[in-house]
Amino acid sequence: MTRPTPLSGFPEWLPAQRLIEQSLIERIRRTFELHGFAPVETRAVEPLDQLLRKGETSKEVYVLRRLQADAADATDSGLGLHFDLTVPFARYVLENAGKLNFPFRRYQIQKCWRGERPQEGRYREFYQADIDVIDRDGLPNHYEAELPVVIAEALAGLPLTFKMHVNNRKLSEGFYRGAGLADPMAAIQAIDKLDKIGPDKVAALLAETAGATEAQAKACLALAEISAEDGSFAEAVAKLGVSDPLLDEGLAELTTVIETGREHAPGLLVADMRIARGLDYYTGTVYETFIAGRERFGSVCSGGRYDNLASLGDETFPGVGLSIGVSRILGVLFGQNALSVSRPTPTCVLVALPAEDDRPECNRIAAALRARGIATEVAPAPAKFGKQIKFADRRGIPFVWFPGAEQQVKDIRSGEQAAADPAQWTPPAADLYPVVG
Repeated sequence: MTRPTPLSGFPEWLPAQRLIEQSLIERIRRTFELHGFAPVETRAVEPLDQLLRKGETSKEVYVLRRLQADAADATDSGLGLHFDLTVPFARYVLENAGKLNFPFRRYQIQKCWRGERPQEGRYREFYQADIDVIDRDGLPNHYEAELPVVIAEALAGLPLTFKMHVNNRKLSEGFYRGAGLADPMAAIQAIDKLDKIGPDKVAALLAETAGATEAQAKACLALAEISAEDGSFAEAVAKLGVSDPLLDEGLAELTTVIETGREHAPGLLVADMRIARGLDYYTGTVYETFIAGRERFGSVCSGGRYDNLASLGDETFPGVGLSIGVSRILGVLFGQNALSVSRPTPTCVLVALPAEDDRPECNRIAAALRARGIATEVAPAPAKFGKQIKFADRRGIPFVWFPGAEQQVKDIRSGEQAAADPAQWTPPAADLYPVVG
C-alpha cells in the first residue's frame, strides 16, 4: 500500500492541536451559555433548494448521493452538505416553532463543508460557532448591539487582536435610494466586491448592474470610504448630502451598536460603510471581523440581521446572528505558532507496572484516581521503572505512580517523589489538564 496523502482543505490536527481546538470550542461554548444561549445541532444535510434559495452559489455545495455504487442514480442529488449554519437554523425554527420559547437564543458549534479553493486558514471542512437571537414577528434592535459583546468575550484571551467592522443595510440601501439608484440591492452587491476588485471596477459594476451615473457611483464610493470607531461616522455620511428615511433609521441603529460596543467591548467595533455582506437575506446590521495585521485571511466572524430568512405564510421569524470561523482562526494561529499546549495528552498520571501480575492492582489505582477527576493510564507493559519514566516523558505525562506496599508518586520534571494515597492525592491545578497558552 502506498503512503496516503492528505486531502487538501480537510484538516486533521495532531493531538496537541486538537487539544487547543477543544479548549477554544469549550471557551466559546461556556461564554455562549453564560449569556443564556441554548445549544442546538442541526443535521448535516439540507435540500439543495433550501441551501441555494438566498443567493449562495451551487458551485460551493457538496452534493450527496446515497451510495457510491449508485453514482449513476441521481435520486438523492437533491441533498447537499450545509456550508453554514444560518440557513439550517432557519429551517429548524420553522419546524419547531411550536416547541420553542421566543425570543429564542441559540448557539450551535459543529462542522460545515464548503467546496471552495483551500488556502491558509480557509478549509473545505471546518468548525463554525454560531449564536442567534430569533423572535416571532418582531425583534428589538438592541440584540444587534448585544451580540458583538458576546463574541468579544468568547474570543478574549487569544493572542490576536480582532476588529469587527459593522454597517447597516438600511443605511446603505437608504443612501442608494436617496442618491437615485434604480437598484439598491445591486449596488450593495457591487460595493461588497470593493476589496476584491478595487474602486474603478466597482464603479463600472455600479453603472452596469445598478444603473449608476458617474456622479452616483462617485457618491457610493465616497460612502464606502467612511469609517470611525465612534458615532462621528454619522456626521461624515450627512456631509455627502443624501437624505432618505431609511438612511436615517440605519444611521440611528448603527450608532447604537457602535456606542454599546465602545462601552462593553472597547476597541472591538468600527463603523465601516464598505461592509455590505452580499447575501440578500440581511436587512439590518451586518458584521465582518478581521484579525489585525492579518486581514488577508478575510473575515473570521461574520453575520447580520435578517427579517425574512425564516417565514411561514404571513408569519415571520426575524433574527440576528454571528458566526465564528473556529477553524479559520486556528489555522492562522497554528500557521504562526502562536498557541501551544503544556502537554499533548490529557493523561496526568502514568501508573507504573512492575509485572503483568500487578496489572489488576494498577488498574484499581488508576480507577481510584480517575474517580477523582485525574486523567490516568496504566503503563502498556512491565519494564524497568527508568524505561517507564522515559515513556511518560516522551508522552508529556508529568507524574508516574509507583504501586506497592507504600505507594509513591513522582513528578518526573523536578524529580520530587513522595508517598501518596490514590484516594487523597491531587496534582497541582496547572497539571490537572493540559493548559493552552
